[in-house]
Amino acid sequence: MAQYDVLIVGAGHGGAQAAVALRQNKFEGTIAIVGDEPELPYERPPLSKEYFSGEKTFDRILIRPAAFWAERNIDMLLERRVVAVDADKHEVTLSDGSAIGYGKLIWATGGAPRRLTCGGNDLAGVHGVRTRADADRMLAELDGVTNVVVIGGGYIGLEAAAVLSKFGKKVTVLEALDRVLARVAGEQLSRFYEAEHRAHGVDVQLGAKVDCIVGEGKVSGVRMDDGSVIRAEMVIVGIGIVPAVEPLIAAGAAGGNGVDVDEYCRTSLPDVYAIGDCAMHSNGFADGARIRLESVQNANDQATTAAKHIVGAGEPYRAVPWFWSNQYDLRLQTVGFNLGYDDVVVRGDPATRAFSVVYLKNGKVLALDCVNAVKDYVQGKALVVGGLSPDKASLADPEIPLKTLAAA
Repeated sequence: MAQYDVLIVGAGHGGAQAAVALRQNKFEGTIAIVGDEPELPYERPPLSKEYFSGEKTFDRILIRPAAFWAERNIDMLLERRVVAVDADKHEVTLSDGSAIGYGKLIWATGGAPRRLTCGGNDLAGVHGVRTRADADRMLAELDGVTNVVVIGGGYIGLEAAAVLSKFGKKVTVLEALDRVLARVAGEQLSRFYEAEHRAHGVDVQLGAKVDCIVGEGKVSGVRMDDGSVIRAEMVIVGIGIVPAVEPLIAAGAAGGNGVDVDEYCRTSLPDVYAIGDCAMHSNGFADGARIRLESVQNANDQATTAAKHIVGAGEPYRAVPWFWSNQYDLRLQTVGFNLGYDDVVVRGDPATRAFSVVYLKNGKVLALDCVNAVKDYVQGKALVVGGLSPDKASLADPEIPLKTLAAA
């Protein structure tokens, strides 16, 4: 049986960064990464943006070239899936029945796209967006596609809609709630993006209730709960992910919607860490609420936290959350969490397509959503980290730099 000092399960951002951080912190033991895809670790956000649109080839979204892993003696065990963990024996079982022993285990599996539960969800032409294979399948089908329905008005769905509308497809976005981005942004930002997509010819339908997907072997449309059918040769489903933690939970790890971790990313199992999208942690920027944070930044920062703890230089996870989204010529950058906000300041005029939305609670800045406003994003971080309470009139004035307010 193969044996590694550190075994990393998951070859995404978190898994790759964990291996990188171990070597950067002078870890000299054996390391292997188990990944269920054939590719070396690559960036996932471009799958619905630059890779999908053809702006970037696959080799440009690799996290590191092949030589990097070989030079650092990091074994890549690709196209393999861990199906069971034995925490007492310190070993995992793969889908082919083989086993691998470990000294420390880092679980970085992310999650699988949440599937529709309605009829027709398994028809050809119905896609999630999580892997290169998902994006390649969609690209291979596009020539025969005129009408696309995107189910879910979150970032993944809107990014895909933006690219598809650029390709000249007739795109319909179906959002079950009363606005897009409802779970992550305030109403001002939601209405701005709805208007932008409609201006680009996308049919954005809100409060949209899907009954089922229709088609004979292949999708031909989406039936709504009022009986109407929206024509579609392709359906893209972007309704969140299901964290891939079943083997850990079966092994006795605490958790449910993800696996519970402490401030060093340790699970309740001995010598087992979890990081990234699947890790349920207490976050200081969310008032200590236990959350799963689905972002590259979180995966990378938690990977570094786990790696440092393994080498005996433990530092608690305290990173400031940030995100980004590219749609059309709009670059949205977010810093902080807007959970529980009770006030909003719009900084600048959305009509100029360069503005920021600042979220406050009891006068303190919780988060900023910055659209084509890089300076606000960079300088606004200090307001979030400091929990500062700037004057609202000054905050709303784009002529006053945020660094001035932070200094004051």
